[in-house]
Amino acid sequence: MQLPSIQASSVVFDIGGFQGNWAAEINDRYGGEVHIFEPHPTFAQKIRGRFEGNAAIIPYDFALGSTEGILTLSDDGDASSSFCETGHAVTGRIEPVSRFFANVDIPCIDLMKINIEGGEYDLLPALIAADIMPRIGILQVQFHLYSADDIPRRDAIRTKLAETHSCDWNYDFIWEQWSLRL
Repeated sequence: MQLPSIQASSVVFDIGGFQGNWAAEINDRYGGEVHIFEPHPTFAQKIRGRFEGNAAIIPYDFALGSTEGILTLSDDGDASSSFCETGHAVTGRIEPVSRFFANVDIPCIDLMKINIEGGEYDLLPALIAADIMPRIGILQVQFHLYSADDIPRRDAIRTKLAETHSCDWNYDFIWEQWSLRL
């Protein structure tokens, strides 16, 4: 992964941290301050332990979303989701985007990665509504396709993203990257 604009002074958000591998790779390669969000209690605890003593990686044991709430998550490894049902489930907390950004002084996010197994359909409109998108230099997002309704939902979000960002590359319902228009 080549991200020439990311450097030691960058702020990066890893939303959907799972085991923290992506955050670790970004931190190892570029340095900077990495905020990692993971609502699954087992994964969040492991992330906290993994990066204990590394002041550059800041873990949060909640999800970001439109409203405060509790997620019921399937306990399915890297596919754990509030949109899939399995036999075993866990709960995690959602922190509203508007509250989080009102309480932290983060004027610029150089890179934000979102891989949250369907939660992107709630989070991205919340980021847009809270006027956070102009703070995000590069957005990498994995849209998930759970039903036919996700196609127009993604299209609507992409239309709103295009107001502030340009799509650098896109593999439908796999990964896409958007860069802030200057």
